[in-house]
Amino acid sequence: MKIFYAIQATGNGHISRATQLYPYLQKFGTVDFFLSGNNATLDIKLPIKFKSKGCSLHYSKCGGLNYWDIAKNIKPRQIYKDADALPLKNYDVIINDFDSITSLACKMQKVHSVQLGHQASFISTNTPRPEKKSLMGEMILKHYAPSPKNIGLHFEKYDSFILPPIIKDEIVQAEPTNLKHITVYLPSFDKDCLEKAFNKVKDVQFHWFLQGVEFKHTIGNITYFPVNQKKFNESLITCEGIITGGGFETPAEALHLEKKILSIPIKNHYEQECNAAALKKMGVPVVYEAGKNFETIIENWLNQDIIYPKMQANNIPETLQFLFDTYKQ
Repeated sequence: MKIFYAIQATGNGHISRATQLYPYLQKFGTVDFFLSGNNATLDIKLPIKFKSKGCSLHYSKCGGLNYWDIAKNIKPRQIYKDADALPLKNYDVIINDFDSITSLACKMQKVHSVQLGHQASFISTNTPRPEKKSLMGEMILKHYAPSPKNIGLHFEKYDSFILPPIIKDEIVQAEPTNLKHITVYLPSFDKDCLEKAFNKVKDVQFHWFLQGVEFKHTIGNITYFPVNQKKFNESLITCEGIITGGGFETPAEALHLEKKILSIPIKNHYEQECNAAALKKMGVPVVYEAGKNFETIIENWLNQDIIYPKMQANNIPETLQFLFDTYKQ
């Protein structure tokens, strides 16, 4: 079997999921990957056969999206050219993890596909949304990368086609400990936005994974790390808690390890607002501003006794068999 797998590289989560799935997919056949977008910071250890700049996210300084930079970097003519160039008819199965170019290529070339990933779960109206829905946000989630078949991944089984998160083997097999540090991963925040708040919580050690950091170093109560999967896994497994955005993969891993979570969804990022709504229902504290009193929010969070539901890991062989069976229908 020849498998085409499209990865949306607007963040590290899609790449992390593809990396975990790759050895399992190889049991079904050969896999060629298409990387679309350029936001990811992980070292990619996958056979990337096709690439496109696609559509990428750009952030403002302190936790928001920069829509002007997003819009000016979209090149419609190049997107159509890249979609037309993908040789999708050479493949038996096309797996799309929320990539618009692959979705367009399938439509242009009249080939079948299945959407596998977190965004696919939002096809269901049962999947949690914030109190104030966004019409534009709903349109993007449902029409940005449509496929005739969908297999969603989410924190809970909100619908029949939604399965548990795909959690890395390193996390599933880990024996978590608590070395009392707080892991921080907030890619939409610059260093200057949060550093003072962390410094004020003097008795807490922070492991901050920050884009632009070239080597591990410690200043005061903050140890700065380059964005590195292995080091991040080690920090997460041994932390007391994690401060992160409103993404999907990192909170899912933290829940699986039964770590405390403080979620700060990216401003005006509708998918993250939806994830935050789901996390709040599970008892996870969510804050929408990291302002002047952020150090007080951190202290209150650390002093709370919170018991989250145990996060089930995905049975990957069963999920892939379900995917291929779904594909044939």
